[in-house]
Amino acid sequence: MREFWVASGHHLTTLDAAGRMQVTDALILAWLARPEIVPPPEACAAERALHNRLLADPRAKVSVIERANIEDADARENWVFLLTLRDTLLAEGSVEAGYLALVRGRVRLPHLFYDQLVQLILRNALEGCEDVYTLRAAEMFFRPQRAFVQEGALMLADEELVTELESEVHSNPLFAMMEGGVEKLDVLNEANGWTYWSRSDAHTMVLPFGADPAARAGLAGAIEHFVRHLLGHLVTVDPMKDVQDVDLAWYVGLDQAGTEVGNALWNDETPGAALVGLFALTFQSAEGVLPQIGKQPVYLLVGLDSTNVIRFKPQNLITGLPLLDPADTLPAALGHA
Repeated sequence: MREFWVASGHHLTTLDAAGRMQVTDALILAWLARPEIVPPPEACAAERALHNRLLADPRAKVSVIERANIEDADARENWVFLLTLRDTLLAEGSVEAGYLALVRGRVRLPHLFYDQLVQLILRNALEGCEDVYTLRAAEMFFRPQRAFVQEGALMLADEELVTELESEVHSNPLFAMMEGGVEKLDVLNEANGWTYWSRSDAHTMVLPFGADPAARAGLAGAIEHFVRHLLGHLVTVDPMKDVQDVDLAWYVGLDQAGTEVGNALWNDETPGAALVGLFALTFQSAEGVLPQIGKQPVYLLVGLDSTNVIRFKPQNLITGLPLLDPADTLPAALGHA
């Protein structure tokens, strides 16, 4: 199996018989090593003591008093977030079950934590996937994308990387001359796709979302894996070219702008954002699906507003699909598609 997304921490987990990731001490230690958690030199004694205790025993229980004794308010909040994440995943028995519990319980955690969980889950769900378009498109689930137009087609580049490039261009004219900005990044294609494996953690490849049908097919495949792995439903996802003859009886916005577009179309209003992606999700079995939907398509919408940034909300697939009992836990066995 080829390796990718090493930074996800997938290699720090172990799998149970059903293919779910178990939370290991090594994974918790990796979270404890994050810069938001490691106490700075000026940290109070209580924070340093808590950190040292968890380094020695990553699963140790932490009392409310211990958290309250941390003097810095921001640090105290970060610890509450981390411990909520750790304790939920340990209580639910796996990373996947913990993520579902957090999403369904609408637990407030920073985007960063949810993005990390989604990347970790997708890394597990996509084990063995050899299609680099699917892998690159799957990055949309956990890394915001900056949209730009190149030769009349919509391109998506990693937002964090683009921000860094823009900073370099503005502060260093020589960099602008020698390296350029986002237009100088490699666009994923059949010729350079093999390089993705060695640079997947750098997120330096542009996804030709509007230029190459393989890019949209890749996102469709990533959605199929995500839904099957977490919800146990086999689905087929097909990219669509336009909204003609589309019945939005049930739709899910994959990002905030996509939701706004869907709501506007449903209310026969003019959308304030652009529709840049439309997909038809069909359940292969009507079992567990609302009767009025059955095998009728559920439409998934990707929108783009004036920010030119697409930030996915994968939790919408968990809470928004027409399932009979959204409180169902994971299937008995997961496996990989």
